[in-house]
Amino acid sequence: MRIKILVIDDEEAICEILKFNLEKEGYDVDCAYSAEEALEMDLSVYTLIMVDIMMEHISGFDFAKRVRNNPATEFTPIIFCSALGEEDDKVMGLNIGADDYVTKPFVIGEVLARVRAVLRRTRAAERVSAPAAIVAENSDAEPDVVFHGLRIDLNQKICYIDGVEVALTRTEFDLLLFFLRHPNRIYSREEIITQVWGDGVIVTNRTIDTNITRLRRKLGEYGNNIITRQGFGYGFKETH
Repeated sequence: MRIKILVIDDEEAICEILKFNLEKEGYDVDCAYSAEEALEMDLSVYTLIMVDIMMEHISGFDFAKRVRNNPATEFTPIIFCSALGEEDDKVMGLNIGADDYVTKPFVIGEVLARVRAVLRRTRAAERVSAPAAIVAENSDAEPDVVFHGLRIDLNQKICYIDGVEVALTRTEFDLLLFFLRHPNRIYSREEIITQVWGDGVIVTNRTIDTNITRLRRKLGEYGNNIITRQGFGYGFKETH
């Protein structure tokens, strides 16, 4: 299921910029050009809401209060994007219940990084609070392997980054799973071959290097966690 984001801003150009760049990241994005328009929508379907503060009639602050007072959306993450950059404004926004605050004019790379960070925190909280009954419904189900926003669904054999599916080959999937299950240690190529390909399989060093290079590229920022120790091998470092 793809992540749905709602952008609310009375400046159409801002909405278009955010929509374009967020969709390039793989998110589904809708726009509303006023708080009133947004309140007519089904807000419960959105994973994240990004809202301007200075809008006519209903401000972003008032909109956020309504979202927080609605049981269907009280836990939906909110990011304020506003030209109000004073510390008091930021404190007020965070006290209302916003998860982050971006000051205009913004750098789009920073906005995307903040979106990813908020989504990671949200998913971490959901994992902590998930009721045990969900697991009990299917006792044969294997638990997901998770590192921040990177998640491997062992039952469906699918990798996700911030809720978005990443297309991996079988070898790339097995490599990633091995690294996530054995972090913070460097493994030689021979050890990796045994663990991922199995005994008796002839695999060249170039094959390992090529697969790891492709995997790093597909994992985006998480590719940096796969480290190389020249002359020794590869490992997964739990820093981010």
